[in-house]
Amino acid sequence: MTERPKLNIELDEKTFRSFYYLKSELLGFCRENNLPATGGKIELTDRVACFLKTGTVIPASKKTKSTTSVGVISEAAEIETGFVCTEKHRAFFISKIGKSFKFNVAFQKWLKSNAGKTYRDAITAYHQISEEKKTGKALIDKQFEYNTYIRDFFADNKGLSIDAAISCWKHKKSMPGHNRYEKSDLAALS
Repeated sequence: MTERPKLNIELDEKTFRSFYYLKSELLGFCRENNLPATGGKIELTDRVACFLKTGTVIPASKKTKSTTSVGVISEAAEIETGFVCTEKHRAFFISKIGKSFKFNVAFQKWLKSNAGKTYRDAITAYHQISEEKKTGKALIDKQFEYNTYIRDFFADNKGLSIDAAISCWKHKKSMPGHNRYEKSDLAALS
């Protein structure tokens, strides 16, 4: 087994991409090497990889917040372009869905990509997304490798504990290659 190398300037891009690094490690590397330390994990990973390969600094993406004014929200109102989750939106959805409402990632993505649809459509989508989460059919975004690994681990090993899943995850991320669950990861438990 190859031990995971420390993230530093000596590392080559291919080796870097072969291992799993925490977002905090990526941020530390960026700060130590005067790289922009903003963005999500995927953006940070690409920035570090480019820097290790070419010495070039990829600037941080510039995201501008929408200043769209939200009028009265009703079920018939259309979702505005450049949707931003606000307390006004939260209050509306809580009043229609109940106190269990949360702006989960899948629902936020739905809202942002469905401008022009009605808030009634959004309520229906929220319930559908919630049902998909319960059945395990919901997609987990690429940057959430740990969550994907744990879900796949339990799908394949119903009787094992979370401690076993975490042990296998730690073993997997210390090795080069992908970070998806495989049955062979159970070797970490012996």
